[in-house]
Amino acid sequence: MTPDPGVLEVNIPPTKTMAEYVALMETVFAAALHAGLHAEKYLVDGRLSGSGGGNHLTLGGVSPLASPFLRRPDLLASLITFLQHHPSLSYMFTGLFVGPTSQAPRLDEARHDSLYEMEIALRRAFDTAHDAAPPPWLADLLFRNLLVDVSGNTHRTELCIDKLFSPEGAAGRQGLVELRAFEMPSHVRMAIAQMVLVRSLLAAFTRAPYDRPLARHGQLLHDRYLLPFWMWRDFEDVLAYLAAHGQPLPPEGYRPFIELRCPVVGHLLAGEVRLEVRNALEPWHVLGEETTTTGTSRFVDSSVERIEILADGLLPERHKVLVNGQILPLVSTGSAGQQVGGVRFRAWAPPHSLQAHLGIHHPVRVDVLDTWGQRSLGACAYHVWHPEGRAFDAPPLTRFEAAARRAQRFTVEAPLPWPVAPLASIAHPDAPYTLDLRRYPVDRPMPRPEKPIEGT
Repeated sequence: MTPDPGVLEVNIPPTKTMAEYVALMETVFAAALHAGLHAEKYLVDGRLSGSGGGNHLTLGGVSPLASPFLRRPDLLASLITFLQHHPSLSYMFTGLFVGPTSQAPRLDEARHDSLYEMEIALRRAFDTAHDAAPPPWLADLLFRNLLVDVSGNTHRTELCIDKLFSPEGAAGRQGLVELRAFEMPSHVRMAIAQMVLVRSLLAAFTRAPYDRPLARHGQLLHDRYLLPFWMWRDFEDVLAYLAAHGQPLPPEGYRPFIELRCPVVGHLLAGEVRLEVRNALEPWHVLGEETTTTGTSRFVDSSVERIEILADGLLPERHKVLVNGQILPLVSTGSAGQQVGGVRFRAWAPPHSLQAHLGIHHPVRVDVLDTWGQRSLGACAYHVWHPEGRAFDAPPLTRFEAAARRAQRFTVEAPLPWPVAPLASIAHPDAPYTLDLRRYPVDRPMPRPEKPIEGT
């Protein structure tokens, strides 16, 4: 056990079977609860999140040379390819900090030539599927310089192999592969579900290697798969693959991860149209170096947020969804009358940020527009902080207080005055799934704190 900032890190011993792992995890969680510790916390705005620590999954063999990743380089190649094909495995189980500078960046979030180079290495790995005994150093040789972050760090990456068969010494030759895109979930059953998923994937790859061309997601990687609807749709494809290879898993066992990462903010019923507003994920940009009084530092910009709007009962020829007056480009989900779209907006305006010249878009007002009557059928608003400008000094102490704070951040608003003149917006070709309000002149200055009254 190691004390880390805000959390107690518990490194558990290896287990051979899933039953042993379940018993061990339940013992750890029970001991922590008796000590007054748990693996959940609430943000200041009331959102439930993990403890902040990583639930990194480490896999290997009973000895270094018995590791399946050294004996079967095609197994590691299959895992690399499958993770690259399914972004939901990169974003659904991790924390709030995602993107190329996070603790677990994807292979295709950094260098543009990484996929081209990876395909050369993957071809050599898959060619070893019929070899009797490939050399143990081959897997490390193929992927060591490709599974890295933007700075070349071999540890801070989604799939870490710095303890697979490192040439530096015995400490790095343990035959281990570490999956780092897993945050400590808030319940022991969710932690167990993560390990069941990974073990099921490896069992499927053992029977049949996953040899496919890599996908060029490009900017759609963040534009589409950071939205909870498309994230879950992609994960359904993961479950379908497992079911087709004899490893069926229940979808209801993994739906809580979506509810944890991207909770529902609120619902609005406007005529025959029903809107659902959810939080979505947003990468935090690491800014350029700046000189401070204590040395050189790099700020992290968390001023941009993303939400998802799911609309049911829309008649495309009649209804439009407006976000701060802008028409929201929506994409059909494949179900009749159901469309979904994302919204990126500037939640607050810190002095050190990516687009420091912009104001804020708070609150985010959403209207259902009847274009035939030029009237608003109903409206709601998403508030980054309390709608009356209140500030909270500390995170909530109880679940009831957290639920109250979340409820206060979604309000039902009065319709816009007739006639409504919507502002046209066109889906950007690089980001067709998400409307970025920063590209339109609808921002406003950050409110200044009121001066305290004298004598108070």
